[in-house]
Amino acid sequence: MTNDEEQISRGFAQAFREAGDVRVDTNIDSQLRASRQRELEDWSLDAARHLAAEEGIELDAARLRVIHCLRDHYLQHGLAHTGRELGDLLNERFAVQGGRSYLRRLFPDGPVAQGMKIAGLAVPADTRDAGFGTAR
Repeated sequence: MTNDEEQISRGFAQAFREAGDVRVDTNIDSQLRASRQRELEDWSLDAARHLAAEEGIELDAARLRVIHCLRDHYLQHGLAHTGRELGDLLNERFAVQGGRSYLRRLFPDGPVAQGMKIAGLAVPADTRDAGFGTAR
């Protein structure tokens, strides 16, 4: 190794020590989750109350549990492929309270359509189908 190569090598080693142990996240799932987390930070309870009021809904504790369930699902899994997927998830999570009929009482225009809107999330494309909760 020449004197110049040794200096370059020592300089690199020194720079690395000064920078510390910097790790780069190469896990795509982790990166996507971090991106979704940043998206969710734009939402606020005040904004949710305003959106709920526009929908004619009072944002009480029961409705907030549904909203947080939708937001948690988004954080963990990203956008749902279908409204049915979310409807089934909610039905299962709130089965003890009455499932779909309970959710329909909380969100008359549909727990997925209204819930996602209030949660500040994109509504799956097929959610506006009358079979997914827009009938009144």
